[in-house]
Amino acid sequence: MELPRAFGVLLHPTSLPGPWGCGVLGREAWEFLDWLAAAGATFWQVLPLGPTGFGDSPYQSFSAFAGNPYLIDPEDLVRRGWLPPEPPPPAPPDRVDYGLLYRWKWGLLRRAFAGFLARADPQEKRDFARFWEEEKDWLWDYALFMALKERFGGRPWNEWPRDLRRRDPPALAALLEAEDARFHGWTQWVFFRQWGALREHARRQGLRVIGDIPIFVAYDSADVWVHPELFELDGEGRPRVVAGVPPDYFSPTGQRWGNPLYRWSAHKAEGFRWWIARVRQTLRLCDLLRIDHFRGFAAYWEIPAEEPTAVGGRWVPAPGEKLFRRMQAELGTLPILAEDLGVITPDVEELRDKFGFPGMRVLQFAFDGKPDNPHLPENFPAHGRVVVYTGTHDNDTARGWYGGLGGEERARVQAYLARHGLAAAEEEVPWALIALAFRSRARLAVVPMQDLLGLGSEARMNYPSRPAGNWAWRLGALPDPGLAQRLRALAEETQRAPRL
Repeated sequence: MELPRAFGVLLHPTSLPGPWGCGVLGREAWEFLDWLAAAGATFWQVLPLGPTGFGDSPYQSFSAFAGNPYLIDPEDLVRRGWLPPEPPPPAPPDRVDYGLLYRWKWGLLRRAFAGFLARADPQEKRDFARFWEEEKDWLWDYALFMALKERFGGRPWNEWPRDLRRRDPPALAALLEAEDARFHGWTQWVFFRQWGALREHARRQGLRVIGDIPIFVAYDSADVWVHPELFELDGEGRPRVVAGVPPDYFSPTGQRWGNPLYRWSAHKAEGFRWWIARVRQTLRLCDLLRIDHFRGFAAYWEIPAEEPTAVGGRWVPAPGEKLFRRMQAELGTLPILAEDLGVITPDVEELRDKFGFPGMRVLQFAFDGKPDNPHLPENFPAHGRVVVYTGTHDNDTARGWYGGLGGEERARVQAYLARHGLAAAEEEVPWALIALAFRSRARLAVVPMQDLLGLGSEARMNYPSRPAGNWAWRLGALPDPGLAQRLRALAEETQRAPRL
């Protein structure tokens, strides 16, 4: 896949400003796209857009196919006459309070659904009925799953009554037309309508969306409940082994994510049908697709479920080439970006390069003093088929990272920046790194919004291996036009801005 020489900004929709407890797909999102276009960007990168589950993480979703109802814009529901004007919740402007959001947003959506049933025009009701039918391959199962989670107080599916755990048809039949299930289907119809309108606005502005897909799915998800045969579970539906990574930069005991691992023999037997459907669905939402933990398609870290950390795991080969060959046959050219960070071995690089997937480079990883460090810009491949980041959602902000370095490491950073004419005071280090990324031969440069604003560790999005308190950072207000002008000037200087 060939990338244009361009740049993008990483900002998850929940981090957008606004009065609704978290960012939504409304006015502020549209204005942010206008700001990106003014800044000369070509891409908006988001994290996974699914409904968040354990730990509020977008990488632990209740469904690999659904959208996040928290992102639904209440003002749109009011305009359509389904909801009377309501005051926003008493939420902090710069953080997502997920507990408050859970208590408030679902009630608002319930009231809007009742308004839809009572006041929607016939065409809207036909549109919803058509969506319910067209998306039935995943939507019915997701709606039933969410309705049952509510019925059983949010407990995971493996704690439901046995007949529902095992999806006995008589137990499910009565639920298919239940109002609770149709409510959850309706939230998906609304989400996809709002996201579709926002993405069309992005296209008109010359912007493309980089989406994100976790390689693994959450155990407590509609996907595992509906397809237990595709996962390494025991006879009672419990994981035998779980996913994670060995000790690395982020954690000396590795990361035990706890996701169930795929039973790849079952996926191969069905022609990778579930995976193809998953990627097809995600590409309905975005133009490029970043696959998180790409190395797991070559080999993955298998941890016995009873192990408390990732230390006792082992590498197990995965059928990545067969999967992507089949995917290509079904979907054509695959617009995939490979997150190839961590323990990368030649088989991972071979798989990535065989399909022409761009890899990733992260400047925060570049300054260990080793001249062959692959994250140093001079070591980027000559073809430039990589995406360079100042940092990712898993890193500290550039300002926070630099502030936490020891004296020797700071000296290495400053010496390197000085050699490239970018020596900077501490508060300007984020912009020096942005300039370094933009000047590099990488085809695509992506910058987290926190680095554009020069924010410190208080704005970090995620601490890997920390179970709670993540994913909450928000913009207090949209960035000002002056920042867009500064960014466009740098993009034009480095041939990364589209011509006006």
